[in-house]
Amino acid sequence: RKKTGSELADLINSKIAAGQIVPASITVRLLREAMESIKSETGNTKFLIDGFPRSEGNVTVWDEVMTEPGLANVEFVLFLDCPEDVMTSRLLERGQTSGRVDDNLDVIRKRFETFRNESMPIVERYEKMGKVRKVVADRTVEDIYEEVKALFA
Repeated sequence: RKKTGSELADLINSKIAAGQIVPASITVRLLREAMESIKSETGNTKFLIDGFPRSEGNVTVWDEVMTEPGLANVEFVLFLDCPEDVMTSRLLERGQTSGRVDDNLDVIRKRFETFRNESMPIVERYEKMGKVRKVVADRTVEDIYEEVKALFA
């Protein structure tokens, strides 16, 4: 989000500022490169990918690019379930200090609409596969953290 000066960075930043999803081909390419780099440097083969996949296109590209044996296996999807009014309040509060261009009410509303239309069907898809672990997220940070930590134990 903060990188600038390249065509790719400008494209990503403009999508984020408009509350839109970055094209899957870009996201998956960047994820794969980062995962391969970390794996070669540290040997780590477990990754938590925040906010992905967000759309059918993300899943399709992920399946095409990441399904080589030993490359990536989705063990589970962590779904933090929180009412929109709580998320709105939290995002607006974060926006006071974050410097993020997408932490304003208009973009937040667009992001929620995008989430309902594009991301919830993906959550439902993984839920049918028995891979979703839901955490109620309108509680304290400490309570949420403890529940999430237990899922990774």
